[in-house]
Amino acid sequence: MKPKKSSQSSDFLGPKNPKGSLRIAITGGKGGIGKSTIATALAIELSKKSKVLLIDADVDCPNDHLILNIKRKKVKDIYQPIPKFDFKKCKKCGKCSEVCRENAIVFVKDEFPILIPEKCIGCSACMIACPHGAIKKDKKKIGTIYSGKIKNLDFLAAETEIGVEEESPIVNALKDYIKHKEKEYDFILIDTSPGTHCNVISALQGCELAFCVTEPTPLGAHDLVLILELLKKLKIPAKIILNRADIGNRNLIERMVEKYKTEIITEISYNKKILEAYSRGEPIKDKNINKIVGSLR
Repeated sequence: MKPKKSSQSSDFLGPKNPKGSLRIAITGGKGGIGKSTIATALAIELSKKSKVLLIDADVDCPNDHLILNIKRKKVKDIYQPIPKFDFKKCKKCGKCSEVCRENAIVFVKDEFPILIPEKCIGCSACMIACPHGAIKKDKKKIGTIYSGKIKNLDFLAAETEIGVEEESPIVNALKDYIKHKEKEYDFILIDTSPGTHCNVISALQGCELAFCVTEPTPLGAHDLVLILELLKKLKIPAKIILNRADIGNRNLIERMVEKYKTEIITEISYNKKILEAYSRGEPIKDKNINKIVGSLR
């Protein structure tokens, strides 16, 4: 079954950025949709003729290295600023607690403020608001950056420390780490977390194109709407990759194609070979992945 195309040309997949590389997000509103499976397969195929960087920005549960069979190497730890109270200067005014939108500082009248480190996102508002200079800057570890390589494919990932609630600073640190080397690559693929929350937005920012992975089921269609709406707000062109294309109700996805004026750029069938490759920790090989590669070149 051939992909249904919209009136948009599939040859136009977004302009290259001034640094020369094309930054593409592989994303999706639904977990377990095959996003990482497709991201790794696409990275491998592109790297056969181009210099490619794959960034695993699913910092809560990174697993691209398992599919690629890459042994990760620790690059650096990621730290976030947190307040450190000087109770000799503190006048127990409660200003720090008033400005903390995350409710990370608990204040009881006539008592010293109490910090809940797990809730702190490092905005430093409390340090600015304190009229007595009683709050200094400390730091806490929130994640770790890892790297790896397979031939012409470079790999980068980050993993969140257990107990950290806000993950977007980790994604931002991961992207910042590679900024000075972006011009070395023809393609930068960013495998995002599922959903539309803050760390997904952080991963999507700066991308010129997004491939939305979905399946022809009610859940797939519902969550596809969420990610397409987000990409619309971010003004990032979106194309759809229909995974497990031969199950469910295709019309559910075609309605979204029409509504959002996009296209199904390729379809991948539900088959045993893909399942076996996935279970062995190997990138999948599928002729329809090559269709995407061809359109990008």
